[in-house]
Amino acid sequence: MGNMEMRVIKRLFFLLAVVSLGEADVYPIYPKNEQSQISSVVEQDIQRIGRKFQAAVKTTVFKVEGNVFPDGIYYMIAYIGSPPKEYYLDIDTGSDLTWLQCDAPCRSCGKTPHQWYKPRSRSGVSCTHPLCEPVQKASHKKYECKSSSEQCDYDIRYADKGSSLGILIRDSFTVRLTNGTIVRTDSVFGCGYHQYGSLEGKQATDGVLGLSSGIASLPSQWEKQGLIKNVIGLCIAGGGKRGGYMFFGDDHVPTSSMTWVPLLRGPKLRYYHVGPAQMIYGGKPLAKDGDEKSLGGIIFDSGSTYTYFTKKAYGALVSAIKESLGDQLVQDSSDITLPVCWRGEKRFRSIADVTLYFKPLTFNFEEANLEITPEGYLIINTKGNVCLGILDGTDISPYNVIGDISLQGYLVVHDNVNHQIGWTRRACMKFSKSGRRVQALEDPQQLPAQDLGNGVCPYTFYFVHLAKGTNNCHCGQLY
Repeated sequence: MGNMEMRVIKRLFFLLAVVSLGEADVYPIYPKNEQSQISSVVEQDIQRIGRKFQAAVKTTVFKVEGNVFPDGIYYMIAYIGSPPKEYYLDIDTGSDLTWLQCDAPCRSCGKTPHQWYKPRSRSGVSCTHPLCEPVQKASHKKYECKSSSEQCDYDIRYADKGSSLGILIRDSFTVRLTNGTIVRTDSVFGCGYHQYGSLEGKQATDGVLGLSSGIASLPSQWEKQGLIKNVIGLCIAGGGKRGGYMFFGDDHVPTSSMTWVPLLRGPKLRYYHVGPAQMIYGGKPLAKDGDEKSLGGIIFDSGSTYTYFTKKAYGALVSAIKESLGDQLVQDSSDITLPVCWRGEKRFRSIADVTLYFKPLTFNFEEANLEITPEGYLIINTKGNVCLGILDGTDISPYNVIGDISLQGYLVVHDNVNHQIGWTRRACMKFSKSGRRVQALEDPQQLPAQDLGNGVCPYTFYFVHLAKGTNNCHCGQLY
């Protein structure tokens, strides 16, 4: 199996978490001394300040790096710990747990862009923590939590047989909000100290950013803290360009031009599942019998580089493309990763060279359409052939999975507040709303050392630095 093939399979992050229990230290949340009355007054002030802050600020924006080919990955830069350190996190809307390769110490870790994350002492999360049980349930196994001194372990397994074993911990994420405010928020995530399979070798990122609708995801945690609303916007650049941007919160969701589709809801549906749609290639439905449900439901997943179809949908699409092409191009099977390719009289240099041969692929929902242009399902490989970037996902998922390749040039908004997903065409090269730009936290050391290094709030609080002309620090209530 080639490196690119492993990356293709690895990009599907359908989470299989196996959780066990270990030991951890537990700490009191509230003061229990003679100054409790004073503490109560202080707490009221903190909550009042926090409410004012929450009412004013609701969005944070991140720069996205990467591409579909040849990298096969999209990631964001996160700043974690005290003082904050830089890490690359693989953006994955198909799982909820965020985790890092971790020196706890590390038993087996891959070679990552940065040094392995070093957890603080006594930062393990108890098995009684409200986020541990949902991770346990995702494993489809039963576990007992016999004591609050036991910590929550996990084992994440991926489609390529790679896995990461670790423990749930808590530490601070430092982010810049769109009004310039710097926020340090206490978050629960995974510390992966034993990687297997494909996660053992050289890695393009330091870990995974889980963004599904599960309550263990960072946006879900930050919504509970009052920092943002659980709305995720992801915009991937098209036209052969790299990167894009991503935002958490609802302040910058377009008020017009968005196309919305309701998400399917249920206790086991943590993914962005929209049910079946009529699939149309070149104006002709793929379901010859008119039964769209037989082609399978549809999931949006940024953790998948390519798009994957069920066996029936894939076979119907390949047949439709071949019928439409006729003898204009010659099929070529020399690419071991992308099995369906064509060559021309001379090498193709870009998708623009082949757009005349291929037609749009449309997903027709009841009241909405998602049109995928040839750029959204074709790849020019290293041999100059054009290859189908939609693969047979029979052995990977029972659903049709719309991955990064098909979402290039779209802003996709995952609205977990109103339980819907929407999209609109965007260049995705520059975030702009009322003249604002992406305010990435490029250098956290630019802030006063005492603020980010020593101004640490209790675990049940988030840290706020008012960056505009002041060094004041406040703590706002988490739960």
